[in-house]
Order: sequence, then structure tokens, then C-alpha cells
Amino acid sequence: MTPRITGRPGSRLRLVAPDGGRRPAPTLVLVAHGSRDPRALATVTALAERVREQRPGLAVRLGHIELNEPLLTDTLAAQPSGRAVLVPLLLGRGRHVKRDLPAAAAGAPHLDVGAAAPLGPHPLLAEALHTRLVEAGWPPRPLGTAARRRHAVVLAAAGSRDPESAADTEAAAALLAERLGVPVVAAYAAPTAACARTVPEAIGALAGRGRTRTAVAAYFTAPGRFATQSADAAPWIAAAPLGAHPSLARLVLHRYDQACGTPSLAEQRRPTAV
Repeated sequence: MTPRITGRPGSRLRLVAPDGGRRPAPTLVLVAHGSRDPRALATVTALAERVREQRPGLAVRLGHIELNEPLLTDTLAAQPSGRAVLVPLLLGRGRHVKRDLPAAAAGAPHLDVGAAAPLGPHPLLAEALHTRLVEAGWPPRPLGTAARRRHAVVLAAAGSRDPESAADTEAAAALLAERLGVPVVAAYAAPTAACARTVPEAIGALAGRGRTRTAVAAYFTAPGRFATQSADAAPWIAAAPLGAHPSLARLVLHRYDQACGTPSLAEQRRPTAV
């Protein structure tokens, strides 16, 4: 069962200043990867607007790691002094989460910067992936026994050299399989040693097991080269990327609320007194 997440702050204690007054909520900075595909910027901009709709009054900004403006470093530089929480629109752990976000925060010493966990894996992503599959032609009702033997899904992701990123994608595939009741195999548009299975290889393996209705689910936040490449390999239907799905906006706010209760990146780097 998908956990109920309302989008309301999980705790009000963090909004209380030491003198008892009310502190302003940290600015939520959405961190997108960036893409040369013009649809990507439009998609993450729409997602930012949906987040604002779900949490009126919360300051929401957008920054990109590369390829698109505004760059994250510029977004942080333009932010007045205060607190900010980086929420990566990334679906697993990897170099961008572990290195690029802390580096950007270190380059903004005028800010108290925290970082949220990546979006995935999470049941809300499985919910959004299911919606996108149905939009592409997946049966909207639960499959019968005979249909379950024919159907399968390839969860197409970008790929990473980080084994933890691969583990996160595999966990996301398991959540989607639990929701759909059919096999879901994770595969990668840019294979590495940690993420070796390509989308065509996964499709071929499923076909060898008698899966004649294999769909490709796009485990991407926004359109781009890898999402298009994965969709082109689909033998049946290919779903659109997650985009500005309402569940994605809810998950962004959930990660933000979680991060508001954890130490900032600067505090995490500070040596512990002995």
C-alpha cells in the first residue's frame, strides 16, 4: 500500500527560532540534471510549479547540474542568506548526489544548505510509473492469470558507475513489480560495470521467457537522449518519463520535509568534538 503523504510539513519544531519566534521555512531548491532536449527544462519547470501549488507560500527555486540554466551554482549564489534545502530530481544515489551537491553547497558559504535524499526508490514513484504505463496503453485494470504470463516491463534508467545507484534502481523495479503483478527488469541506457544490462538485452531475455507484451517504463524525471533511446527499443509500448506527475511533487515535498529535520551539509562536515 502506498503510504499517505499529504505534502504538509512533518514537524513544526524546525520552524521555531531559539527565541521562540517563527523561523521562515528553508527555500526548496530543486536540482535537475539538465539536458539538451528542450522538453526537459519545460518539464522540470512545470514540476516546480506543481510543488508550489501543493505547498503555497514555500519558496521554490530551480537549479541544474549542467547543460541548462539556471545552473545550481548560480541559483545558490542569487539566494539571499538564510537556509536552503537541495532536493535532487535524481532517482538514486550516485556521483551527482554524493559529490556535485556538496560541492555546490560549499560554494555558497552565505547559505545554510541541507540536502535531501534522491527521490528513489519510493512507492510514489511506482505510482507515477504505473500511471505513465497506463497512459501509453498498459491495461488499466489488474491482469488476469493468463495475461500476467505474457506481460512484463523493462524499467529503463540512465545507469551509473556507483553500485548503490544500481541497487536503488533494482529496488524501484521491485516496487513496480509488486504493484503490477508482473516481472519488472531494470536495464540501462548507458551501461557500466555496475549497471551492465542494456534495455535491448532485457527485452530479449523477457521474450525468451515467453513475455510477448513487454513495455518499457521510463525511469527518468524528464525527456532526454536516454529516455528517447530507451523508448525506441520498445517492442510494444513505451511510457513517457515521470515528468510533473502529482505523485512526484508529493515526493519532492516529502524529501524536503525529511531533510529539514537533519543537519545541514556544513554541520555534517564539521569535525565532532572528542
